[in-house]
Amino acid sequence: MIRTAVVVALIVVGVFFLTVGTIGLLRLPNVYNRMHATSKPTTLGTAAIFLAGFVQFGPGNEGLTSIIGIVFLFLTVPTGAHMIARSAERIGIPFLGSVTWPDETVLIRERRERDEEPDD
Repeated sequence: MIRTAVVVALIVVGVFFLTVGTIGLLRLPNVYNRMHATSKPTTLGTAAIFLAGFVQFGPGNEGLTSIIGIVFLFLTVPTGAHMIARSAERIGIPFLGSVTWPDETVLIRERRERDEEPDD
């Protein structure tokens, strides 16, 4: 009885996050925002559904498949989102408003300023 309630709660949480990610994909204005909307909530939503499978089937073969799925998600989704963002930047898709990629000279200057600050 309790296990069923936990499984249902995890599935509801998963469906909520997947729905939020889908709405973000449809409503947000550019590739960077859409990529963020599809990577974060859909990872959490899918992980919650995989976790529901683990709770339902236990630590046997089916449960192990769920844990492997969660690990695979957490390893691949951030990498894919990063690659999509960098590719979009390299082909020249602009950000909205005054947001820009950090320039190498800005990063070097910030590192120098940080390194020159005296330690208290």
